[in-house]
Amino acid sequence: MRKMPGLLFGLLVGAASLAVAAEEGKEPAGRALAFDKAKGNCLACHAIPNDPKAESPGTIGPPLIMMKERFPDRAKLRAQVWDATMANPRTAMPPFGRHQILTEQEIDQIVDYVLSL
Repeated sequence: MRKMPGLLFGLLVGAASLAVAAEEGKEPAGRALAFDKAKGNCLACHAIPNDPKAESPGTIGPPLIMMKERFPDRAKLRAQVWDATMANPRTAMPPFGRHQILTEQEIDQIVDYVLSL
């Protein structure tokens, strides 16, 4: 019976290690959404110079670089993704949240990705 807690601990550590290894091989969710033509589709309008997989970007919107410096307040960037027409009624950027193109969670994931650029 004394060996049971040690065995259980070993199994938990092993399972956690496998989960971390699997996560390391995955693309961040926000990046996948940003590149997904049926969802964020950020590349249709924005260049993402720091990402080698960001091919054939659009030039309608500004390049997504130095985003933490441009949006030190995460809430402002999130509001921009949610509904850019609030800051600029004539923007070409779709109101992803207001039009339910993206869920709340998906918007948060994209904002996290964009702030990493």
